[in-house]
Amino acid sequence: MLRDHADRSATSRIRWREKAAFFHQEDECYLRFLIPPGSRVLDIGCGIGDTLAALAPSHGVGIDFSSAQIDIARRRHPNLEFVEGDAEDPATLTAVEGPFDYILVLDTIGSLDDCQSFIEHLHPLCTRETRVVFGYFSHLWYPVLKLAESLGVRMPQPDQNVLSPADLRNLVSLADFDPVKSEQRVLLPASLFGIGRFVNRFISVLPGVRAFSLRHYLVARSLRCAHNDVSSVTVVIPARNERGNIEPAVRRIAQFCADLEIIFVEGHSKDGTFEEMERVRQAFIGHDIKTMKQPGKGKADAVFAAFDAARGDILMILDADLTMPPEQLCKFYDALRSGKGEFVNGSRLVYPMDEGAMRFLNLVANKLFSYLFSWLLNQRYTDTLCGTKVLRRSDYQRVKAGKAYFGDFDPFGDFDLIFGASKLNLKSIDLPIRYAARNYGETQISRFSHGWMLLKMVIFAFFKIKAV
Repeated sequence: MLRDHADRSATSRIRWREKAAFFHQEDECYLRFLIPPGSRVLDIGCGIGDTLAALAPSHGVGIDFSSAQIDIARRRHPNLEFVEGDAEDPATLTAVEGPFDYILVLDTIGSLDDCQSFIEHLHPLCTRETRVVFGYFSHLWYPVLKLAESLGVRMPQPDQNVLSPADLRNLVSLADFDPVKSEQRVLLPASLFGIGRFVNRFISVLPGVRAFSLRHYLVARSLRCAHNDVSSVTVVIPARNERGNIEPAVRRIAQFCADLEIIFVEGHSKDGTFEEMERVRQAFIGHDIKTMKQPGKGKADAVFAAFDAARGDILMILDADLTMPPEQLCKFYDALRSGKGEFVNGSRLVYPMDEGAMRFLNLVANKLFSYLFSWLLNQRYTDTLCGTKVLRRSDYQRVKAGKAYFGDFDPFGDFDLIFGASKLNLKSIDLPIRYAARNYGETQISRFSHGWMLLKMVIFAFFKIKAV
């Protein structure tokens, strides 16, 4: 019945898309944010191929069981590849040459007989970096959409699976995929002389309001492909006026990995920090320790210079004040190596802190900003400014390659990595640590200037990540 309906409506689909042009533009706008141009994309349930073409893939493949729609897609988009077949038949997916960077399942999930089985069959087309993007209509809008069909303002559709966000997350988890993040957008599917774009961009994404949005999206990754492919670690320790913490850092970093590299990066110190780095490097002959001076200014410059010089499969940042106990680095290693997370962020705000470790106003601000950034990034962040962040070197290189989207905006580098990881749809997890008071030197954090910086980061992220 579904195939017959698709074949019968194929010739009128172009007219219906033109009639709903604004809605499709809004849909494709957010999909282009999730799926960058030049990616290898598989579109399952591609229809006449317009959405796939709008994503400008380097290699685009569309699958649909309607021969009439596939014929139209091939004529409209001869540069793309289209396959006629039932996506619920494993043979159809087996015949497609993968893997892909992104697999798009746009509305198709509503027409499947067995959603869990279908999702399970996507694993062979995935790598660790592949992301499956689901797009579907909110179950709350189902009566409105049916009314629109009866009034002739929406293309008639057969009855669909009515899925809430929780339903889809559950199906994805049952199929051994890991939900990375979700989003709800589009309150107005009509332009209304430009009002629709404003409302959809700035209002529909607000907390509380977005629950009533028409469009839901879910990004997931294959857990069967989140395998262990790392065997070495580089710990980067940026240090400015931290002479007294250099040797303790080396002594306290356990040999949690057989191949462990430590890179000290000195940042224009006045207390002999670089000379102490050199002394420690020569004293600890059995350790692979390297020293360097940062080429520019700021923590971001120091960290990324060291990341570029690092050889480890996994990159870690350890602040030289040692308020994040170096003994905890093994937990970050285990969390990433096991595949539980791809971007591991330390959190100082779960366990009780040492007395004097963080001032009260700093604590309140960090709590507030953690809620804001969790909403902005659609993943839970309890502490964005913890200095310890861990990711694969290959993912850092992808973050660096996509840095032009955000530009140079962050002197610390924390948000370069957080926003970059979010843009890549990496699975982020918070790892609680015991935050200790420093034993040497003075904090280089200014509560007011850095608080103002955090506020600017919120505004920046809203326009770059949320209001797209």
